[in-house]
Amino acid sequence: MKNKETIIILDFYSQFNQLIARRVRECNVYSEVLPYDTPIEKIKEHNPKGIIFTGGPASVYEENSPKCDKEIFNLGIPILGICYGMQLMSICLGGKVEKGTKKEYGEIEVNLDSSSPLFDGFDNKNICLMSHTDSVKGLPTGFKTIANTDNTAIAAIENKDLKFYGIQFHAEVNNTVNGVKIIKNFLYNICKCSGDWKMSSFAQESIKSLKEKIGDKKVLLALSGGVDSSVAAVLLNKAIGKQLTCIFVDHGLLRKNEGDEVETIFKNQFDINLIRINAKDRFLNKLAGISEPEQKRKIIGEEFIRVFEDEAKKIGKVYYLAQGTIYPDVIESGKGKAAVIKSHHNVGGLPDYVDFREIIEPLRDLFKDEVRKTGLELGIPEKLVYRQPFPGPRSSN
Repeated sequence: MKNKETIIILDFYSQFNQLIARRVRECNVYSEVLPYDTPIEKIKEHNPKGIIFTGGPASVYEENSPKCDKEIFNLGIPILGICYGMQLMSICLGGKVEKGTKKEYGEIEVNLDSSSPLFDGFDNKNICLMSHTDSVKGLPTGFKTIANTDNTAIAAIENKDLKFYGIQFHAEVNNTVNGVKIIKNFLYNICKCSGDWKMSSFAQESIKSLKEKIGDKKVLLALSGGVDSSVAAVLLNKAIGKQLTCIFVDHGLLRKNEGDEVETIFKNQFDINLIRINAKDRFLNKLAGISEPEQKRKIIGEEFIRVFEDEAKKIGKVYYLAQGTIYPDVIESGKGKAAVIKSHHNVGGLPDYVDFREIIEPLRDLFKDEVRKTGLELGIPEKLVYRQPFPGPRSSN
């Protein structure tokens, strides 16, 4: 979606970085995860409505702990710091952070100042997930405490004038009662978001955008039958019709009748230009006698490439190679930077072998649950949209 409202998630090596981003999107606001050391100019390019600092395993007072450019506090953009993010905000702005005398971990009763816009609609007490040893011991100038526990005197902070907020607990996890409401309060009460990120409009806007981008050029897509490549295929088909060719490599490792179901849905229901390759014997012969899981994965990936390459050569030159990359792939492969071609079950390595000019990834901004919602919007059968991924290779022992 063009010109969408954006919240930037600055990641300080948090195990919850994707979860925070998903929670923001559940509130109908688009979010992106960027590394903590993202240059200020790049952050400004996103024109964010707000910024969230994630938690992280480091201690902010250590010399090599991850820190963002302090200029971020001069952008005039609301900031919410979570756990390590709150401590970082505090120390960067002149507060004090020290190692606590007692680690606080688990579901803790927190006393909240419900007059704060961050805790609007809350009772004065709330169960929240704590996971910290370090604590803020001194507030930066202009801040006040808006939450505490029996063990932590400063469990949340605010500076209303600057629109800077920090929470020592994790609002993004289910263990925090109504935690998503805290995030929503930040988005709507503090950042003044309107909530324009909705899957109902994403599908139609994507179809229009793909049609404009691709024009009259040809596109090649490897269709696995999984939800990601399936949704990508239908989006592209609705945008460009027969300019799209999908190659479905049936490697014989799908569930019973699954290959037939995939072919029926995409040929009959969506009238997609689909080439089905029956490569069962080819794959099973390569896997014969192999029991080590990682070796199986490599064999399957390599053989998939070879089969796809053989068929792609018959088609000839295409302008675009499409794939079902989704947002977690982007985060995990480049920590928010450029995505790489997936090398597991998708189209790993193909740029070296297929004659194409550019890669197109219509789902690269979406999390898996958003891909499923888009699939339903496009009329893909619920059985396929919610099909569980087929178990990966495992040892036969």
